[in-house]
Amino acid sequence: MESIDLEGALRTAERSAAAPYTTYPPTPWWYAPAVGAWSAAMVGTFTWWRESAGLFLGSLAALLAVEILFVVWMRRRHGALPMPGTGTPPTEIAQVWREFLAALPVLALLVGLVWWLIGVPAAAGTAFVLVTIGLSAYERRYARAAARTRSRLR
Repeated sequence: MESIDLEGALRTAERSAAAPYTTYPPTPWWYAPAVGAWSAAMVGTFTWWRESAGLFLGSLAALLAVEILFVVWMRRRHGALPMPGTGTPPTEIAQVWREFLAALPVLALLVGLVWWLIGVPAAAGTAFVLVTIGLSAYERRYARAAARTRSRLR
């Protein structure tokens, strides 16, 4: 009778399940500023909200089209695109995702507060800065979490 290396098989299974999360290629240098600019443009479209429905809706449609094209490009680039809140990531990455998702409403509240107190252009600038910095920090934290996961699963 053959002996089965159950521990080795479980380790291989865990390594395989973690692979889509730990072999994720780094994003290009322009990724965070581009998403920051997209966020600022999304906030900025509200400048036309009351003035011109056509400009407002056209801007929203164009920004949504850019987002769809970007997501399609990212999926083709990676093959699988693990998104925060979906799938079953390794514990190290799940923690980074929870922090990311917890930060989103805080960011939205800050941008909304600037919008209310100062106006749309200032809110758009705030969105650019906060999203760019926040996404850059998230990318670094994700890379460290993926490295810890790979190290643990060796």
